Amino acid sequence: MKEPVFYGAGFPYRTFQKLSGKLIVLEGPDGVGRSTQIRLLRSWLEEEGYAVSDTGLTRSELTQAGLDKAKSGHTLGPLTMSLFYAADFADRLENQIIPALQAGFVVLSDRYFYSVIARDSIRGVDKNWARGVYGIALKPDLVMYLQASVESLVSRLIYGRGLNYWEAGMDLHLSDNLYDSFVVYQGLILKEFDELAREYNFLTVNADRPVDEIFEELKEPILQLLHNRLTKEKRPL
Repeated sequence: MKEPVFYGAGFPYRTFQKLSGKLIVLEGPDGVGRSTQIRLLRSWLEEEGYAVSDTGLTRSELTQAGLDKAKSGHTLGPLTMSLFYAADFADRLENQIIPALQAGFVVLSDRYFYSVIARDSIRGVDKNWARGVYGIALKPDLVMYLQASVESLVSRLIYGRGLNYWEAGMDLHLSDNLYDSFVVYQGLILKEFDELAREYNFLTVNADRPVDEIFEELKEPILQLLHNRLTKEKRPL
């Protein structure tokens, strides 16, 4: 078990007990396959006997409906949307993620606050301000960045669920069509992620490969993380 460590001051109005679980984050651009890998990892970990919880952006019961309406209306400015996402993150962290970690769960997070910072930066939100907002964030035990080329992302989405307004950055008026806007926007997102990967020490995984190959590579650092935990727990006093 360990004391929770935050990027900043954490939650100023409360303290948390020691955490016996592990927080594992998958980051990466739209269409890279994070959700698929989260499903595979959850199934695998549960088969190995671990209690697993998963979460992701906009899954807070407090904010989900409001965020959906805000995105469909395209009426809120970048700073307001940023604070909306921060409220979603804070609620899930305080009421879902940390309690699960205290109960010994392995928590798989499909994105964390890093994705929000990347999006906000492109929309003109001050980076230092954004990092200050997320001083409440718990430091994950492992962050794996699924890095893929824009060409790969386009191919997966066109032959999959298709492109949408926000994933193409249409609010930024980068182009007059979804395809070209997506290419430009995701290129900008990837640059932000590469910068975040260096700043926050992400483990970078080449996602321009088949799903099963990516899955096998993701398993290795997770096994090492959990093995280290089990070894410490079994060490004689």
